[in-house]
Amino acid sequence: MKLIAASAHSTGAEGQKVIELANTEDPRALDLAGVARIDLNFPKFTDGRAYSQAFLLRRRLGFTGELRATGDVLIDQLVQMERTGFDVAVLRADQNIDFAQRQFDRYRGFYQGDAVTVQPHFAREGDSIASREGEAA
Repeated sequence: MKLIAASAHSTGAEGQKVIELANTEDPRALDLAGVARIDLNFPKFTDGRAYSQAFLLRRRLGFTGELRATGDVLIDQLVQMERTGFDVAVLRADQNIDFAQRQFDRYRGFYQGDAVTVQPHFAREGDSIASREGEAA
């Protein structure tokens, strides 16, 4: 996941179609044709509706462009944001990018599937029951 300091964030992207989606809006109503980036807002760190929007955009609507988390984005939210489909997070002004990057080093893998890696760990190629039984023989 790419991390951006609040001071370096720009709302528009030159030559790209960018949508800023409030967390009260339904992503299913969007026309995603030609959209390169969708900014999803966290008005408070305790408001998680943007997680649901991101997951819906990735898994059900098949959006492959950039999903950017904006607003009240804290370091402890980053791993969950990545798992629900966000590519980029714009950190709140008082958050340290170096500390934020360490979050990803702490959690390298997950047993469950998510928006990015759909299959659970046991069902991924090279980690099937059959391959483990073959190794044991």
